[in-house]
Amino acid sequence: MECQHNGGAGGSNAGYAASMRIILATSNAHKLEEVRAMFADGPYTVVSLNEFPEIGEIPEPYDTMEANAIHKAKTVFEHTGLPTVADDSGIEIRALDWAPGVYSKRWTPQGTDGANNAKLLAELNGKDDRMAQYRCAIALVTSSGTLTAEGTCEGTIGTEPRGDGGFGYDPLFWPVDYPGHTMAEVSLADKNKISHRARAFAHLPALLAKGLG
Repeated sequence: MECQHNGGAGGSNAGYAASMRIILATSNAHKLEEVRAMFADGPYTVVSLNEFPEIGEIPEPYDTMEANAIHKAKTVFEHTGLPTVADDSGIEIRALDWAPGVYSKRWTPQGTDGANNAKLLAELNGKDDRMAQYRCAIALVTSSGTLTAEGTCEGTIGTEPRGDGGFGYDPLFWPVDYPGHTMAEVSLADKNKISHRARAFAHLPALLAKGLG
């Protein structure tokens, strides 16, 4: 879903079409691997913030995923002048009034997958409603402005972790698209067909056509 197209930073589009070098505003190796796999057969070269260590860690100070994604993409674009896409994502639990949402990564003081998953199981203990969804918001910033999109993946939360793939809440998340498997048991190729991130980034070619056109 395209959400926004605003005027942005100055600069030229020259060279964009030739190189198709796009910055993914993250240092997360898992996230980079997923996005690179999505565009393995496309005309884009996706690089991460690891190639720009001077930028450092970009905070996520806002209370919506879209606002955080825009903030990160604009920060990197203003520093590099290169087309930049950023995302913010999280898991939303219906029985918890859609928490933790934007705070998914920092839901516990430790901020680790293990601690966050343990808290989720504790919060859902005794609850019958275990419906959940992953949500991802992306923002593309070019010299033409800012474009956004989002994707979701619905499922349920299990009672114990299963699988050693993926990251985050994947060992607890049972996607409706793959009955009998947690997201941590689904191959990367299959995850890239159904995940919230894949569904959000599926809009990226259309956003790039507008943002670089």
